[in-house]
Amino acid sequence: MNREQKILLLIFLSSFSTLAYEITLTRIFSISLWYHFAFMIVSIAMLGIGASGTFISLFPNLKNISYLPVYSLLLGSTISVSYLVYNQILFDPVKLSWDRVQLLYIAVYFLLFSSPFFFTGLIIATAFSILREKYGLVYGSDLLGAGLGSLGILILLNFLMPEKNVFILSIIALLPTLIMGEGFLKVLSAILIFMNGFFLTFSPSFAKLNLSPYKGLELALKFPNSKHLNSYISPYSRIDTFKSSLARFAPGLSLTYLKPLPNQIGVSIDGNSLNAITSGLNEGALDFVKFLPSYLPYLLGKKEDILILEPKGGLHVILAKIAGAKEIYKIESNPLLVEVIKNDYGELVGDIFNNHVYFGLGRSWLNANKKKFDIIDLSLMETSPSGSFGISEDYRFTVEAFAEYLKHLKTDGILSLNLFIIPPPRVELRLLATALSSMERINIKEPEKHIVAIRSWGSITIIIKKTKFLEEELNVIKKFSKDRRFDLLYYPGVKEEETNRFIKMPTNEYFLAFKSIMDTKTRSLFVKDYLFDISPVFDDKPFFNYYLKLRNIEKIYKIMGEKWQFFIEEGYILPAVFVQVFFLSLIIIILPAFALTKKNKNLIRSGTLCILFYFAFLGIGFMFVEISFIHKIILPLENAAYAVSTIIASILVSSGIGSLSSYKFSNLKTAKVNLIIAMLVIIYSLILPILSEGLSALSMWGRIVLVFIIFMPLGFFMGIPFVIGIKKAGEINNDLIPWAWAINGSFSVCAPIIAIMIAMSIGFKNVLWLGAASYLMAFLSFFLSKSSSDF
Repeated sequence: MNREQKILLLIFLSSFSTLAYEITLTRIFSISLWYHFAFMIVSIAMLGIGASGTFISLFPNLKNISYLPVYSLLLGSTISVSYLVYNQILFDPVKLSWDRVQLLYIAVYFLLFSSPFFFTGLIIATAFSILREKYGLVYGSDLLGAGLGSLGILILLNFLMPEKNVFILSIIALLPTLIMGEGFLKVLSAILIFMNGFFLTFSPSFAKLNLSPYKGLELALKFPNSKHLNSYISPYSRIDTFKSSLARFAPGLSLTYLKPLPNQIGVSIDGNSLNAITSGLNEGALDFVKFLPSYLPYLLGKKEDILILEPKGGLHVILAKIAGAKEIYKIESNPLLVEVIKNDYGELVGDIFNNHVYFGLGRSWLNANKKKFDIIDLSLMETSPSGSFGISEDYRFTVEAFAEYLKHLKTDGILSLNLFIIPPPRVELRLLATALSSMERINIKEPEKHIVAIRSWGSITIIIKKTKFLEEELNVIKKFSKDRRFDLLYYPGVKEEETNRFIKMPTNEYFLAFKSIMDTKTRSLFVKDYLFDISPVFDDKPFFNYYLKLRNIEKIYKIMGEKWQFFIEEGYILPAVFVQVFFLSLIIIILPAFALTKKNKNLIRSGTLCILFYFAFLGIGFMFVEISFIHKIILPLENAAYAVSTIIASILVSSGIGSLSSYKFSNLKTAKVNLIIAMLVIIYSLILPILSEGLSALSMWGRIVLVFIIFMPLGFFMGIPFVIGIKKAGEINNDLIPWAWAINGSFSVCAPIIAIMIAMSIGFKNVLWLGAASYLMAFLSFFLSKSSSDF
């Protein structure tokens, strides 16, 4: 193996391990904190890469081939060390309301986790300097390694906990030092590989992933006589089973029911999302389900075909069985959960998951099937009420999703929605507004006559009927509520004195809000003037749990007890993080300017500035496009982990092929490729909804393969502009290459956060169009850096 091949192998393995580590970190954040903080990982990675360009600009002697084994050694060691340090200083958003040090932890995380990406950046930037005429090979090896790393980690996550994969990736990153290093470096790399192997095999306590003490699982295990039973892993979730008095799952149970509940086993997903597996061994103990608000739909009509969406521990399946349902279909988004229940708790729960069990998002399954149901049961509940983070997308509760549910009801079919009351009112009001919008979309006339809602001490059940409620059905609802001491919230013709009777609230705000939203004359004004944003949610902006209105910040702050914790949960972690990364990125960009202009005062001129702007626009464009497609593909692939891995792998592998092709075919080395990318992005943004709908009929692996292929043409061209820019920067002045690298990385740091903030306001389609505009601006910047004769 000659020198060039060794360098390319080093680049490939470094990119493989760092991209795989990036995806592993999203799983680690999901389990130890919350999935919604995983968006920071992309910014963290690009911060490290951008900083490497700045560092080389300040210290150009670091571009030395003899340093490559050292960089590889530092990369491998920082992968494992950054995780181990993180595991000891866990940032906790719950503490933000009283502990401002938590904000400092965010900055520490950026510095800590960016270190492996920093050394990968040094490796690639050095390679660009060494192999000056082979930029396409260098960049192609980088992209191919990163793309295959995103696929490789998806396989590893099937078998090992995320924290164990950290040590495997550390070993992979250390291998080039073992191959290329000499003397002490070779020995040291062997020692570090051995240490990683030890952590991987024996899992000492300090290497096991710590969870936030405020996550549901940790809270449940603090109850007396609690016991952790087992942990299970898949690429997209970790499931834990446990015994705890917190695992008592009977949401909204009538206060008139005085008998004990059956045995229940607690279950958590990623340390949160608590649910319970209910024993079906003693049928007499299951009578409690008749005293749940969610039992009401089964008293109103036929029960031949029932669909339970997100059955989780199976309580609603048991409820349907007790109610006398003939055929019960179950669609669960987490296959691992059903596998755990069937394999380890099948005897406890009986045969509830033995037939008619399907996996994925309910709306996707429905879209691919023509079957209709008497009742579709959708629960938003866990074992205890918990707010959701506003920056989490949820395609189950958009207008398009509700339209799909309603279309799959039989003529007199019922859609049942169950959720906890989490004051102040906002979840139930947005749910209602979204449902009404979907009913109007599919031409259901007078939707206010198709809805009923009741309230228990802690939950609300909303029932939507495809046809108008009959008088005898309303009588059944009234009797059910009266007998079990549930309060009527809304039914066609309800009077205020009929509400807020049994479980009295200080004000009757729920009734008044429901009445205002139901009335077409008052709905728009009520939604506009309400304290929170409760407007309907669509697939292009699937942030169902984001309720904040900027103009009402002060009022919301007072209502929430003057605690900032609420705002962090609701999505304001984004601007807090953005401020930090903005200033870090600014430093990364400015420092090389001082160093390089001091060395060469004539360096800054119009052509130089234009090529630097070119790299800035590439960083913004690439990230806007990648982030938007990841979020848009969550719907057809039904899982964030699959979407992240598939889109990143497709774009990076095909970009690597594009970069390598540009090295071989000179006619691809034109800035006009940016125009092609902009055009393709717009085309993809327009046809993606149609493609998503068509994908639902395929198997999961069929969808993954097809999505991978679909995005390859775009990815192919996206791998070329950077190589063209590096070549042009080198022609102007070779010292510009690391600065350009730093600028591209810095703008890539801010872009993911900005993309999410924009998407929450105007949707992902507009983010994609802004990405296309960035590529157009890149083309113009390159054009201005050259004479027109060169085009």
